[in-house]
Amino acid sequence: MDRIAVLGAGESGIGAAVLAKTKGFDVFVSDFSSIDEKAKEMLDKWQIPYEEGGHTIEKILTAKEVVKSPGIPETAPIIQAVRRADINVISEIEFAGRYDNAYKVCITGSNGKTTTTSIIYYLLQNAGLNVGLAGNIGNSYAYQVATQKHDYYVLELSSFQLDGMYDFRADIAIILNITPDHLDRYGYKMQNYVNAKFRITQNMRPEDCFIFCSDDEVTVKHLDEIVLQCKKLPFTQKEKIEEGAYAIDGEMHVKVEGANEYKMFLDELSLQGKHNIYNSMAAAIAGKVMKIDNNVIRESLTTFKNIEHRNEFVRTLNGITFINDSKGTNVDATYYALDCLKTKVVWIAGGTDKGNDYSELYDLIKDKVSALVCLGVDNAKLHECFGDKISKIVDTRSAADAVKEAYRLAKSGETVLLSPCCASFDLFKNYEDRGEQFKKAVNELK
Repeated sequence: MDRIAVLGAGESGIGAAVLAKTKGFDVFVSDFSSIDEKAKEMLDKWQIPYEEGGHTIEKILTAKEVVKSPGIPETAPIIQAVRRADINVISEIEFAGRYDNAYKVCITGSNGKTTTTSIIYYLLQNAGLNVGLAGNIGNSYAYQVATQKHDYYVLELSSFQLDGMYDFRADIAIILNITPDHLDRYGYKMQNYVNAKFRITQNMRPEDCFIFCSDDEVTVKHLDEIVLQCKKLPFTQKEKIEEGAYAIDGEMHVKVEGANEYKMFLDELSLQGKHNIYNSMAAAIAGKVMKIDNNVIRESLTTFKNIEHRNEFVRTLNGITFINDSKGTNVDATYYALDCLKTKVVWIAGGTDKGNDYSELYDLIKDKVSALVCLGVDNAKLHECFGDKISKIVDTRSAADAVKEAYRLAKSGETVLLSPCCASFDLFKNYEDRGEQFKKAVNELK
């Protein structure tokens, strides 16, 4: 019996282990950190052996293949050891895709991928399709393949997941945008990150569709350098195009060969802001490719509610509005969050820097931000970049203190925006934990 070693006992690792078990593999799960009780219960239920607090390398090197959590970097000693042993390392998505014949809509991008994935899932649900939601969102793709049967999947894919994908193929692949992010994981070389994102298009056939933003210079430049067999459908806010989607004069137009044109006014969209127009256009093209009725597309785009931790309204207190954008973990995401707001802003930012270049924020900061509350262990870079641009900057080390300071600094009519620009791992478990602690602190204000 072939052995599969699963590294990491998070959502993806547990799912991969369960799928491997159902397919008759000898499975072993190893986590360098502690495994939470819920995960242990799942492993015990499926009678899957595991270890925590370190890796027994001898057990792992007897595996035919290793399924790696996306959070484990290539530089980790255990991965280096597995590579030296010439053992194949793949992602949960690659592993699950081997056992799944569903139609797959796959979305990546530096920003907007969770929102766009959620819109498309909502759209396909409204169309009455048997659809699953997975990848970097929802329940583990592998676990769903092991325990459920879906005709369609909508998959949000991070660059880390794409790194471990080789034979997997998307029926529809979407790249929303590519801006600098996670450069610490890619040798601080932008091209390495771009190459990772474009792995979403590998193995695509002429009948498959690649949806992309033709306003995104990085995407278009790379697209000019590679050959794709699939149908290419762009979306843009700069010009009229014959096929794909464009927004002009306050109206969205979506044209896909063999389908009726779809049109709607931009102010009908439930999610406003320039970036959300892009997200909605990408979703609408996917709907048209899948021959979803125009009425269903319209209903979905006008009634969709935004995801948690992404420009999420928390409350208004004494004229001060609190917005939770904890998912804004890079510069581009924060740019969008600030750009959407019409008021002056007390901005909460900070965490684990990922090689950020803050210069693209400078003009917005001067125009909108009245104070900066730093929330992180090391805030030196924020002080260095914004010290001469924002008159009031304070340091905090907890969500509760950050909220108290922001509330003290904000005036009636202003907005307190948590949009960190950074990863959360210095003070929080993840961006969800950061967002939850922020909301809790906001709701406790009196």
